Amino acid sequence: MILLLLPLAEAQLQAYILSQFGITITPEGLLVPTVGEQRPGMMAETSISLGINFLRIIKILLWMALIISVVRYVGSMIVSTIRGSQSEVSSLVKTVLSVIIYIVSFFIIFQSQYPDVPLAPLFTGSTILGIVVGLAVQDTLGNLFAGIALQADQPFQVGDVVTFANQQRGVVENVSWRGVKIRTFENRILIVSNTMLGKEMIEVAPSENLNARIVAFNTLYEYSPSRTIQLVREAVRGVENVSNKLRPIVRIRNLGDNGIDWEVKYWADDYVKHPDTDELIRQRIWYVFNREKIDFAYPTRTVHMAEKREETTLVQYVNSVSEHLQQVPLFVPLAEEEVERLAKSSTTRVFAPGEAIVRRGQEGNSMFVIVRGAVKVQIPENDIQKTINRLTANDFFGEMSLLTGQPRTATVTAEEETEVIQIKKTALKPLFEANPNLMTSICAIIEERRTLLIQDEAQEEEEDRAESRVLSSLRKFFGFR
Repeated sequence: MILLLLPLAEAQLQAYILSQFGITITPEGLLVPTVGEQRPGMMAETSISLGINFLRIIKILLWMALIISVVRYVGSMIVSTIRGSQSEVSSLVKTVLSVIIYIVSFFIIFQSQYPDVPLAPLFTGSTILGIVVGLAVQDTLGNLFAGIALQADQPFQVGDVVTFANQQRGVVENVSWRGVKIRTFENRILIVSNTMLGKEMIEVAPSENLNARIVAFNTLYEYSPSRTIQLVREAVRGVENVSNKLRPIVRIRNLGDNGIDWEVKYWADDYVKHPDTDELIRQRIWYVFNREKIDFAYPTRTVHMAEKREETTLVQYVNSVSEHLQQVPLFVPLAEEEVERLAKSSTTRVFAPGEAIVRRGQEGNSMFVIVRGAVKVQIPENDIQKTINRLTANDFFGEMSLLTGQPRTATVTAEEETEVIQIKKTALKPLFEANPNLMTSICAIIEERRTLLIQDEAQEEEEDRAESRVLSSLRKFFGFR
């Protein structure tokens, strides 16, 4: 509004000067007396020149204020539409372009108000000054222009994991005109200048991609490679942060001096968490090898001295397992000799926290008794796993598949490190042959456990028919009439 009103003020001022002093102001700002008039005194001319220059300076300031406001508004609109690391880039580019626009606009506005002032000497002086300043802030300018080049190419973004040639590694937290701020996995801040980034070889793991990781391990030559691949792959698939979009790959990396060198290739959902995921995978491999009696390869060029663990004798093992089995309601009808016979045919297994012991839908011919630890029993409900029961020491599960041959009706997962006694079909069949009435005694217990997995309440008559079906399935599965 002021810029629109200023020409009216100028016209009034010129009319006043013409009427008072008989002076006309040329477009170049010169004071020329009208025909027949004398020039006013020095003081009058100085005052008039000051007034005219004051109005011109006001115009320059107002035009610059208007241009700065427009540039800032447009710049803020552009930055607000860009998210993530792109906002850092746009902010940097916006600052550089704004400075250029301000300088060019100032010279244009200045030239429009003072057309008789030559700008060539000013540019010459600015060039010399720019050379001096450029030499003084060479590193700063180098970082600035290197940052512009890097951001134009966008080799990485905020949230990506970067690894340098010196093995320094971390997550990109901030990108500025001076450099990049990286938080290492040791929770330290690493600041790298843009000039160094332009010269450095960088490995980038984008946060939006499925990035692969490789975990190495080894085994002795005596173990079957195909069995090792199957066991390790199943163990890795259940680890948190391992993507289910791509199946993990287990392959032989080398036939070494001490044994077979293996590697597991998996894809991480969140690559930032890969150190913890690598640790979990190594842990799961250890548990699987411990259960399946697979040994890691030791270096053959060194003597490995280790104290041998005191092995439990068969009598001690049978007594310990029998003590646990006698506390299981399912085996209460068994005599002491039958419990001992069952204990001799059973095995003990240890599972890691979060590892599935049995899965819903799998075929099974064994049941489990918990020695120590805890498990949760889950069934699917509305695309989520609903926990319907939690079992601890001396509880049992999997008896339905063992006694009837039906697929597993629930998934049982270890909540902590859990040791279980595994009882297979071959261990129970001799007991049923010797004691046929044992089937009838345990049918009620089986049906009571089965009702936990039924969503709707059944009628009493339907329960009786279900119990009869369970007994029939049990006899058929074990080959009895």
